[in-house]
Amino acid sequence: MTRFLMPHLAAAMATVLTLVARAEVPDPVLNFALLDHHGRMQELKRLDARAVVLFFTAVECPVARQSAPKLLQLQEKYEARGVKVLLVNASSGDDRRSIGREAHHLGIPHLPVLVDEAQALARHLGAKRTGETFVIRAADWKVVYHGAFDDQLAEGAQKPEATESFVEQAVESLLNEKTELVAGRPARGCVIHFDGDGAPESGPVSYAKDIVPILQAKCVGCHSPGNVGPWAMTAYKRVKGMASMIEEVLLTRRMPPWDADPHIGKFANDRSLTVVETQTLVRWIHQGAPRGDGEDPLEALHVPPAADWPLGEPDLVIRLPEVQQVPATGVLDYRHVTVQLTNAEPGWIAAAYVRPGNRKIVHHVIARLQDGGQKDHLGDEEMLIGWAPGSTQEFYPEGSGKFLPARAKFDLELHYTTCGTAETDGSEIGLYLRRQPVTRRFESVPVVNPGFEIRPGDGNAEQEAVHCFTKPVILHGVTPHMHLRGKSMRFELLFPDGRSETVASIPRYDFNWQFTYDLAKPMAIPAGTWVRLVGAFDNSKLNPSNPDPTKTVRWGKQSFDEMFLGWYNVTWDLPKDAAAGGAP
Repeated sequence: MTRFLMPHLAAAMATVLTLVARAEVPDPVLNFALLDHHGRMQELKRLDARAVVLFFTAVECPVARQSAPKLLQLQEKYEARGVKVLLVNASSGDDRRSIGREAHHLGIPHLPVLVDEAQALARHLGAKRTGETFVIRAADWKVVYHGAFDDQLAEGAQKPEATESFVEQAVESLLNEKTELVAGRPARGCVIHFDGDGAPESGPVSYAKDIVPILQAKCVGCHSPGNVGPWAMTAYKRVKGMASMIEEVLLTRRMPPWDADPHIGKFANDRSLTVVETQTLVRWIHQGAPRGDGEDPLEALHVPPAADWPLGEPDLVIRLPEVQQVPATGVLDYRHVTVQLTNAEPGWIAAAYVRPGNRKIVHHVIARLQDGGQKDHLGDEEMLIGWAPGSTQEFYPEGSGKFLPARAKFDLELHYTTCGTAETDGSEIGLYLRRQPVTRRFESVPVVNPGFEIRPGDGNAEQEAVHCFTKPVILHGVTPHMHLRGKSMRFELLFPDGRSETVASIPRYDFNWQFTYDLAKPMAIPAGTWVRLVGAFDNSKLNPSNPDPTKTVRWGKQSFDEMFLGWYNVTWDLPKDAAAGGAP
């Protein structure tokens, strides 16, 4: 009797294990974006694929190592039919360098290994072990298979070779549009250790003690009344109601808005979440976002509304001579308005701050000195300040500034986008004078490639631009600029002695946030140093911001055109008499 029941009991247990595993799989899978071991961004919903295979791995895991050639064979067999194979490393003990070495050693350096440092994707999918494989149908982003890769491995034993490949069966079924699902089998790999607890659902997270401090430090500044965030974190109920959305924007790296590769360079204005902060938020959300006892710290938190002039009251204000009228619809040419100040004496600017008058329609504001400014190496008039949504606006480094001639005359370049209703704008620019002596000039040096041509449908149109510094400078930060097809940009230094260094890498460029990345420690750049921008555009249909993937794209001023431009923000020594107020 026992011998008769055992096979049925084993089958029933296997079914239960499969159902338990499947119950945790989201339906559909949320979009996610992770850097791979090469530092390239891999975003689920921007993969040109009919099916996506995710295989969880870890460095030196026997199951993962034995599976590497199978994964490579799967990719080679089905790549032409629209299958993308990605590995995911969610091991807290591995870093990008060791992951890259392992991939190279296993002969799979070209298979992307996604680095799930915060273990957010593993939690989202409910992955518990290496070897767990997910087959995702791109038509609806549903998981059609979750389980072991094949039948070769079992607890404490293994067959000489697999006799049945569950993943290949699932892929074939998906590609042939069959409706029946392949039954999942429990994966036999190494248990994934989740930081902060023994399993994704354990280790209670306190809303008041753990979550609110993170929100206050990284989120509330924007997500508060009168600030740029689309909703305000004013109470627990508001945050709880948006908890699933918070998980999604964490998975896709949209929030907090910060696009620099965390493994390249250190930045003074880094607004990203740490790995621990992300883990804490995701754990709390997966625990149901519990309220806990006591008062709600968010309700007691007083966040002042956005200040008119966050840097303080300016010394001088550049005002438009008349209110700008913007129609309800249409594509508008850039407007150029001349404004002359009444300052009787020359001086030095310590900061310039653009206050857009109507954020619904102001795309960008640029102020250029018409007389008395210093032309850049391209022959353009000096740009005193440029602003677009997300721009970093702050004081220049101590002891530096930009020269302001007496009765300074400016050309204001105004770019408006229509919003469906007739609007007006009265944008202003505040100027802050330097009271202390100025010994260094601050300059944003443009590095530009205006001669590119992006083919229709090209999802990775690579470009580069170079410039040589002929005098020694101090590098303080970099500012990338592309338009809606911008995909990535990297800032490099090529020193006269042959050394090279990457200052910053932006693997996921976002046109909505025009950041300057300020170095935590400024760098001395000797004369003769070449700087290089390396980047790419995504002119494919998979780019959700792409105005027209069928169009050949070249340099142009409108957002539906493109630019490939980056600024190296530097200071350099002034002549000794320049600080006295004369023109440098």
